[in-house]
Amino acid sequence: MKDAFKDIAERSQKLLEDFAEKYKADGPQPADPLRLTQTFMDFTAKMLADPNRLLQAQMELWQQYMNLWQVTAQRMMGQKVEPVVEPTKGDKRFNDPAWKDEVVFDYLKQSYLLTARWLQHTVKEVEGVDDKTAKKVDFYTRQFIDAMSPSNFAMTNPQVVKATVESKGENLLKGLQNLLTDLERGKGTLAIRQTDMKAFKVGGNVATSPGKVVYQNKVMQLLQYTPTTEQVYQMPLLIVPPWINKFYILDLKPENSFIKWATEQGYTVFVISWVNPDEQLTSLVFEDYMKLGPLAALDAIKQATGAEKVSAIGYCIGGTLMATTLAYMAARGDDRIAACTFFTAQVDFTEPGELGVFIDEDQLASVEEMMSKKGYLEGAEMATTFNMLRANDLIWSFVVNNYLMGKDPFPFDLLFWNADATRMPAAMHSYYLRNMYQKNLLVKPGGLTIDNVPIDLRKISIPVYLQAGKEDHIAPAKSVYKATQIFGGPVRFMLAGSGHIAGVVNPPRNKKYQHWLNETAKNPPTLDEWRAGAQEFPGSWWHDWDKWLSAKSGPKVPARVPGQGGLPAIEDAPGSYVKVRTID
Repeated sequence: MKDAFKDIAERSQKLLEDFAEKYKADGPQPADPLRLTQTFMDFTAKMLADPNRLLQAQMELWQQYMNLWQVTAQRMMGQKVEPVVEPTKGDKRFNDPAWKDEVVFDYLKQSYLLTARWLQHTVKEVEGVDDKTAKKVDFYTRQFIDAMSPSNFAMTNPQVVKATVESKGENLLKGLQNLLTDLERGKGTLAIRQTDMKAFKVGGNVATSPGKVVYQNKVMQLLQYTPTTEQVYQMPLLIVPPWINKFYILDLKPENSFIKWATEQGYTVFVISWVNPDEQLTSLVFEDYMKLGPLAALDAIKQATGAEKVSAIGYCIGGTLMATTLAYMAARGDDRIAACTFFTAQVDFTEPGELGVFIDEDQLASVEEMMSKKGYLEGAEMATTFNMLRANDLIWSFVVNNYLMGKDPFPFDLLFWNADATRMPAAMHSYYLRNMYQKNLLVKPGGLTIDNVPIDLRKISIPVYLQAGKEDHIAPAKSVYKATQIFGGPVRFMLAGSGHIAGVVNPPRNKKYQHWLNETAKNPPTLDEWRAGAQEFPGSWWHDWDKWLSAKSGPKVPARVPGQGGLPAIEDAPGSYVKVRTID
């Protein structure tokens, strides 16, 4: 115990010294970096403009509390009563039996849930607020509500109270050490560990599919994977992943690797592995990612295999880039991509979901000011944004586990990947946020001009397979579906069960979730109309995609071995670019 206190004191002193030095170098940071103060002041003024409605809302809350007091008193006298309010399905914060069995903790839980639901309802009922401000206020109100849950505090969480008594406080001591470790990892910024970061190694037990790097430039490495069949389709497959995260979400382990599965179906698989940019690459722009990404990959694939045409996959923001690239190629008469698949990718950002709350002038200016200091956005900043969309699962559950319970996080490859974020060059990231999310120019014919070429998505006439996730909170299915009304060629839309990751990475062997298909000749205008005529199928959608693509991939040819074609091998997969980490 004495050694633990000594360790805490020494590490705390070092962190304070580092903070003081950073404060001198960077100067004081803004108290409101997201510039929310004015938003909430304007919103409060609207709310106070109708005092009668506010008084009525307060009375409703008081009546709910009186009902809760009455039910609690009846229970304390031994009567059997029904709860006034219960957690929503899937809310894991109150799973411990004590939240229901112990009267005090049950009261705390119900009191919190009543207040939380009252506050969110009251916020949504305020009149005279524009839709964008209303969504922003609702989102950040929910962040506050989630933070104030009694499960997040030592004295009001029965699991923590029990652990503290049983261990005589060692859980809190270990939790403090975990907190210091995470502050050290983040160099003064709290970098919450979601998994045991030492349990995984890229190229060791994740990203293990065999292959070679056959081409590289300053923006990406191109990986060609070793075939697992004697013959392969004539047309190679190029995968363009998002550059916000690493590509190996498609190759976490052999059992759920989309890359491995695709080679087993007879595809020659190439994957772009994006660079993790540093101070030397701050000048990169969106056009660079197109020219040095998929367009450079097409040239390299032809050298490596001799194939004149390829099929492609664009995942998330990689899909937005692929749509831009296809429109650029169509305008130039370049037909090297014969078919394209989009994994949960948006091109029309009219309804971008909750990420849209971060896209207004004040917050964009704040992000740009942040990026101007180093020339790039730290990967941890983007990771925090995505984690806020599911704060209870991806933030507060780990605060409780790591800092209050004093436990180490469980090894989980998906969360290891989730923490392996990449930086974004300032100019490129600002271009993407402003032109796609804020101004929605990609969907407007000629709204964007890249390399003197007006971009018009309607000129994309090749066959497209469009995948969306039913519960996707990053690229909502309703938003993804809009592309069916934009692309000029035939579009096969498929709605997968689950969300942004599990909706994509769902191998057939798992027999999980489901997917929906609508075999009508033409996609109707809205997703709701499409779903009305769709049929549900159990399990993975991968076989449907394979059936669609294999028919377009040409005859079988002898398998191509990486490095033995027109491009020599540079190094083994997964390559060196993917191993550059921002936080260990």
